[in-house]
Amino acid sequence: MAKRTRSIPGKVVAITGAARGIGRATAQALARRGAAVAIGDLDLELARQTAEEIGGRTTAFRLNVTERDSVERFIAQTEEHLGPIDVLVNNAGIMPIVRFLDETPESFERQFAINVYGVIHGMQLVIPRMLERGGGQIVNIASSAGKFGGPGVANYCGTKHAVVGITESVRSELRDAPIDFSVVMPGVVRTELTSGVPDTRGLKPVEPEDIAEAIVEAIETGRYEVYVPRSISGIYRATRLLPLRATDAMMKVVGADKALTHAIDSPERLAYKQRVELSGGDRQPQLPSGRDAE
Repeated sequence: MAKRTRSIPGKVVAITGAARGIGRATAQALARRGAAVAIGDLDLELARQTAEEIGGRTTAFRLNVTERDSVERFIAQTEEHLGPIDVLVNNAGIMPIVRFLDETPESFERQFAINVYGVIHGMQLVIPRMLERGGGQIVNIASSAGKFGGPGVANYCGTKHAVVGITESVRSELRDAPIDFSVVMPGVVRTELTSGVPDTRGLKPVEPEDIAEAIVEAIETGRYEVYVPRSISGIYRATRLLPLRATDAMMKVVGADKALTHAIDSPERLAYKQRVELSGGDRQPQLPSGRDAE
């Protein structure tokens, strides 16, 4: 059965980690289509600048997704200023690139706090409001790493597998409720999150605007699984049918077996790490690399 198409103008959309990257591109794409958008970000000054540049009914609030009270405050502020939330986009995330045995407890604990608990907080706090009003949509930004495992990002992959599994489980629990769920699984996106990661033969990098357009389509249609580019879906299904050795060989041929570990000590990644470490006191504990918004 074909999905119904829903109109975006007038919808209230709250986006976490939206001062930059995918979040910013999504806010811009939705505002351009007439949505009222709330940008939540740890960097309030940048969030306000982003909201001002986007214009329309776009506003910004400070948000730390690791703190449940902060998420609750963000939701309340959004509804106070813009109206009831129609769509929550859980976008905030970080991606350290570090060998598993070298990663510190502070690093992987912060990854799970942002990438997983942040999503849980947002869903638990906004879904009851949607149920009470009789409708809404949750869009969780996962990653193709939520379907595959890759060297150099073991715990990141774990967090994104968690997002995929949590979304699927909650969707099943609320199958008869008037709430739609979408899980977005990009490949390599040209943002600071992937600085230093070389191009591979098997997967062409995409732009944040490509992810934004896919999110817009998911909101319009209610599509559940969203791969960007869509070819990732075919690759995933093919690898599930192949023996493990054949999958390993395929990843080696396309260069995916070393792409991320190659970035660990690259000049671009080191410069990125330094920028993050100097970016602000309330981002502690600092990670080997990464930032608070995809």
